Amino acid sequence: MINFDQNATTPVDEEVLQELIRATRELDGNSSSGHALGAKAGKYLRQCRERVAKILNASDADEIVFTSGGTESDNAAVRGIAYAMRAESGRDEVVTSAIEHRAVLAPCDWLAQQGFKSTVLPVDANGVVDMSALRDALGPKTALVSIMLANNEIGTIQPIAEISKLAHEIGAKVHTDAVQAAGKLPVDVNALGVDSLSLSAHKFYGPKGVGVLYIRKGTPYECFMLGGTHEGGRRAGTVPLPQIAALTKALEVSEEKRLKHGKELRALRDQLIAELQAKVPGTHVNGSLDTCTPNTASIRFDGVYGGHLLRRMDEEGILASAGSACMWEITKPSHVLTALGLSDEQGGGTIRFSLGYSNTAAEVTEVADKLARLVPELRAQPIEK
Repeated sequence: MINFDQNATTPVDEEVLQELIRATRELDGNSSSGHALGAKAGKYLRQCRERVAKILNASDADEIVFTSGGTESDNAAVRGIAYAMRAESGRDEVVTSAIEHRAVLAPCDWLAQQGFKSTVLPVDANGVVDMSALRDALGPKTALVSIMLANNEIGTIQPIAEISKLAHEIGAKVHTDAVQAAGKLPVDVNALGVDSLSLSAHKFYGPKGVGVLYIRKGTPYECFMLGGTHEGGRRAGTVPLPQIAALTKALEVSEEKRLKHGKELRALRDQLIAELQAKVPGTHVNGSLDTCTPNTASIRFDGVYGGHLLRRMDEEGILASAGSACMWEITKPSHVLTALGLSDEQGGGTIRFSLGYSNTAAEVTEVADKLARLVPELRAQPIEK
C-alpha cells in the first residue's frame, strides 16, 4: 500500500510504540493515587507535561491538559472558554470560520442553541479567512474566536498571530485547532498569541485516543466533562499515562522530523503535483501552495467523480481521501470545498493527497503513473454517484 492519506492518521513511529509498551509495563499506577506506585506515575506525568510545554513554548507546564484527542480538546476549548467568558464578563458571541473541522463548528452551533451568537467567517478562494469580515465581527460582546492553524483538507495556513492580536485588542480570547500543524509547522503558542490550542497524537505518529489542550494561564475556562478533578480540575477521567507517554515521545519525534526533513516532505508534495499535472490533463490544485502545509495537496480532476476514483485507487494499492476522514460517508462535496467557491462538480472531483515522512519519490511517480491510466478510464465512463 502507498499511504497518501496521512492527514487522516499517521503510522505509529517505532520509538513511540516502544515508549507506549515501556510505559504500559513500568508505569501501571494511577497517577491520582497517594501511594508509592501512584507517586511514580504522577512524577512521570509531570515530566511529560513539561516536555510538551517545552515544544509548544508554553510558559508553564500546568498550561498543558491531556485529553482523548483533538475532538475533545476542541469541544472543551470552545464550550469551556465561551461559557466561562459569559459568566465572567457577559460576553456571549463566538466567531469561527467556514472551513473549520466539525469538532469546532458543531460546538459553535451548540452554543448558538444555548443563547450565544455564532458568526461564521467566509474565506477566499485559497481558504484564507476574510480579515475584513473578522474585524466587522469583533466587538465588546465577543467571547471567543476559534480559527484553525492549518486546514485538514486543503492545508491552508491561517494568520493566527494577526487574528490573536485583533481579538485581544477587544478583550476576546483565541483558540486554534492545530491538529494538522504539529510535525509540519512550528507550533509556538506565544508566537501565535493564542489562549488555547488543540493537538491530537495520531496526527503526528502517535497512538489514537490521546491529545493535548493548551490553556494559557489566566484564561477563563469551565470544565464541561464532569466526574472528577483530574488535570487540575479541567478534565475529569483517569489519566491514561501510557498513551500520554507515547504522545510526548511522538511530539518530540515529529518535531525532529520536521526540522530535519520538512523541506524533503514539501519537495515530495510538489513533485506529486508536477507529475500529475504533466501526466493527467485537466488536473487542478485547490487553494494556494504558498499558504499551505508542506504535505497536503487538494487536487481536482475534470470529468471524474472522486468517489469512483478513490475506489479504483484503493484497488491499485493507493490510499487517499476525498476530504476529512471524519466525513467520509457524505457523498456531496465537503463544506470546506464549498466555502472555496467550488461547484458540486469541481468539489466532487477532488482528491486529498497527504504525504508523510515515510513516503518516497518512487511512490510519487508510481501514483502519478497509475492515475495517468485510471483517470482517462473513468472519464470514458458516465459519471454516476
